[in-house]
Amino acid sequence: MKLNVSKDEMQEKLANIQNIIEKKNTMPILSHFLLNADKKGSYIIATDIETALKEPLDVNLEEEGKICIPARKLFEIVREVEGDLSFETIEESATDGWLRVRAGASDFKLACLSPGDFPAWPAMGDVEELYIDAPVLLEMIEKTIYSAGESDTRYTLNSLLFHIKPQEKAFTVVGTDGHRLALIVRQTDGGVKEEKKIIVPRKAVSELRRFLNISDGQEVQKVKVLLGEKHLLFNIDEIQFLTRLIEGSYPNYENVIPQANEKKMLIAREPFTKVLRRVSVMSRERASAVRFELEEDKLTVSSSSPDLGEAKEEVSIDYKGDKVSLGFNARYVLDVLGSMSSDKVIFEFQDPLSPVLVKEEENDNYRCVIMPMRI
Repeated sequence: MKLNVSKDEMQEKLANIQNIIEKKNTMPILSHFLLNADKKGSYIIATDIETALKEPLDVNLEEEGKICIPARKLFEIVREVEGDLSFETIEESATDGWLRVRAGASDFKLACLSPGDFPAWPAMGDVEELYIDAPVLLEMIEKTIYSAGESDTRYTLNSLLFHIKPQEKAFTVVGTDGHRLALIVRQTDGGVKEEKKIIVPRKAVSELRRFLNISDGQEVQKVKVLLGEKHLLFNIDEIQFLTRLIEGSYPNYENVIPQANEKKMLIAREPFTKVLRRVSVMSRERASAVRFELEEDKLTVSSSSPDLGEAKEEVSIDYKGDKVSLGFNARYVLDVLGSMSSDKVIFEFQDPLSPVLVKEEENDNYRCVIMPMRI
């Protein structure tokens, strides 16, 4: 194999795979990426078995070939060198190979692994497909991923649920960690015939966001989503992003969303966010507990800690009802407020320990649920 590639091109593509390559070194091949240099089109593949990324590489090809290159070490080299790069394989044995990397006056020799040992791209089998605009899919992930579990023993909670209802042309994304829930619904189209509930790992959707960002002036891309039995494949322009699905049962989120909360509080989002940040400074760090005391058109937010002291601040609201006191984890409320974009938000609740529904004003397609806490 022999080729030339620009530094910017190589650095960008290597940056894209750094979070996918395996860092624990349990399987040395997973700390490498596969470079396939081909006249029909060159590309690189990285995988940690659970997720995989295939992206094109724009090169000036002299000789075709394949090789598995240590991803982190080449990334470090590319960042430091000056000028464009030339790659050339050096065969020193039947099983191992070396890659010579030159840039300017720099000359490196990298130990590489056999491409035959690199994991095969998983077969999708029979697939169904749907299409969604990249900015819409990015928005749906951004507005739900914060509420998904990160290291929960209930492994299905460390994920997002993709719920597809073809009869309604509805695509719903849900995240929950058992203490809070976020749900967003958008319209979509495609060839999915029956209702599907797909559990997608948090790490995969978190990494997927990198490829959904659309720059100003750039044409909005349609993401083609292929649904296989055990895998989900996202085609974004020439990039292919694949993830293994999580097997198991996701909580019945529709039963969690309160339908008959009678008490409602309307509040300006940005001023409320600032109040909550100020008051939560004095809450216990682990619980971040704050108290909401509501009375007609007034909310008092307070926090206290025996070791630190206390804080209290009042804010104007639109509320008509009995006095009520609620306790919350301030971080959960701030996460919800930060994910919303409307000027005002609505809190709907029933009693101090029942689930609280939070919505944007005049938008029922995005809903969040927070469980109150005893304080």
